Amino acid sequence: MRRPLVIGNWKMKLGLAQSLNLARDLKRRVASLHSETELMVCPSTPFLLPVMEALQGSPIGVGAQDLVSQEPGAFTGGVSAEQLREVGVSCCIIGHSERRQFFGDTDEVVAAKLRAALRVDLLPVVCFGESEETRLQGKTETFIAGQIHAALDGLDPVQVKRLVLAYEPIWAIGTGKSAMPDDAEAVHGLMRSILQESFSTETAASVRILYGGSVTPANIASYMEREDIDGALVGGASLEAESFLQIVQFR
Repeated sequence: MRRPLVIGNWKMKLGLAQSLNLARDLKRRVASLHSETELMVCPSTPFLLPVMEALQGSPIGVGAQDLVSQEPGAFTGGVSAEQLREVGVSCCIIGHSERRQFFGDTDEVVAAKLRAALRVDLLPVVCFGESEETRLQGKTETFIAGQIHAALDGLDPVQVKRLVLAYEPIWAIGTGKSAMPDDAEAVHGLMRSILQESFSTETAASVRILYGGSVTPANIASYMEREDIDGALVGGASLEAESFLQIVQFR
């Protein structure tokens, strides 16, 4: 059985005081939850350590929103996998569409960042997703398959089992439009079949695949009913403790 996973991506939305208030609120509320769902949040990089300290003693893991592929060295402004590991973060989001769109993270860059995370045993949460134009052209499957092969080719099954994948259709991120559960499940099924064909049935069965894109307390259950959807990468709804924990309690 794949353990459900819900990750809150706080993006660049919150300042330090807001991040700490949210972390403390989550810690207080989660103490009374009875849920088997694994829970993580990804604050902005400057706030990783204080948020981790605020969440100490809670079951909530803390992850980073990005990293660079280079090992520690003369790379001004970069944050390496080694530095994130030293701070003690649990995971790192890699290849989010906003990184691809606004910061030039190509498939090659995403692949390199993924390998950097694996280098230090960070849990990589690797994102894939198509634009609305690609979807309307009926090219979603081809596009997603290309992204996955570009990221994972050359890895072995042991490495792939250490990943979390996330399907985040670009047209649904922050727009209020979400993929229909059956459509999301079809893409998740495609992703799992690619893992099976490229690695093994066991590998495909073990990797968690999350859905992201305007996930809310109102629609999370309809996604989690699907066989190949193992959780959610949550944006806007993760910025308030009440809505985020409603998503965690999807059952």
